[in-house]
Amino acid sequence: MMGAIFEQLGGLLEHLGEKRIAIVELFGAEIRFDSTAIIMSWIVIALLVALALWLRRGLRQPVEDKPNRIQAALDSLMDLLKSQLADNFASERLATMMFPFVSTLFLYVLLSNWIGVVPYLSSPTQDLNVTFGLALLVFVLSQVLAVRFKGVRRYLRGFLEPYAFMLPINVVGEIAKPLSHAFRLFGNILAGTILVTVVMVKFAPIIVPPALNIFFGLFFGGIQAFVFAILAVAYINVAVEE
Repeated sequence: MMGAIFEQLGGLLEHLGEKRIAIVELFGAEIRFDSTAIIMSWIVIALLVALALWLRRGLRQPVEDKPNRIQAALDSLMDLLKSQLADNFASERLATMMFPFVSTLFLYVLLSNWIGVVPYLSSPTQDLNVTFGLALLVFVLSQVLAVRFKGVRRYLRGFLEPYAFMLPINVVGEIAKPLSHAFRLFGNILAGTILVTVVMVKFAPIIVPPALNIFFGLFFGGIQAFVFAILAVAYINVAVEE
């Protein structure tokens, strides 16, 4: 009996890293995508929307009434996000402008990491395409804000500082930001999945694998979501700084 269980679990290692690739033909061209990552991403989005609607319903009461539990929880969450994320922006104006974006980014990555704890579900952030898409979004936004705050001339001149011959290095440095941003989150989440799978094969699903799964999914996943969001804040600050 135990031999059959270990043999079945051993098959997990053989299929570890395999993806279910869907192919869609559009105007004669083939578009390939990971169907599991897309489905899990939409599940995360649906959960966030449902949570937002539920919280909104709990806020429908007169202003002068005593705050209910939902209001108190939401106020605590907002204060936590502002203290940990918004207060790290270079200016109050930038913090007010970017707080909705970075807080939404943090919550999306957090729930994406946490959803992998649920049996038969996987974290969309263990797919490089997902993390690179998020990192690319941060990169494009930071460049747009840099042009808006500095102007086109000062923005382009920044690539020539401190010396003109530094242009290639400065360009490579900018390109490296979204790559490192994406690979950091992807590598950490995928490494946790691989570790839990290997331990499960060795010990069978008794005590250790579920405990590791909860640790990497909740605790470690929360840390990685915070790091991803705080790096987004740092990149935006660097882009718009005088």
